[in-house]
Amino acid sequence: MVLQAGLKHQGAVAEAGIERQLEFELDAIAIGDAAQRLERQALGSEIELDGFLAPRSRRSRSLILHITEFKTI
Repeated sequence: MVLQAGLKHQGAVAEAGIERQLEFELDAIAIGDAAQRLERQALGSEIELDGFLAPRSRRSRSLILHITEFKTI
C-alpha cells in the first residue's frame, strides 16, 4: 500500500537567540505498514514523524518526505 499525504506544520524554533515561528505544508508518502497505520489516523491528528527527504523523481528538484515511522503525540 502507498499513501500520499499533505502535512501541515506549526511550531517555533530558536535561531541565533531569536524565536522564529514556522508554518508550512509539505507533501509526504508512506509505504507498507506505515501507510496502513497512517491511513487510520484522524485528519488533524498531531503526530511525530521519522523518515527522510528525497527528490520526487530522479530529475526533480522538489522534495517529498518519505515517512518510515510515526507516533501519535
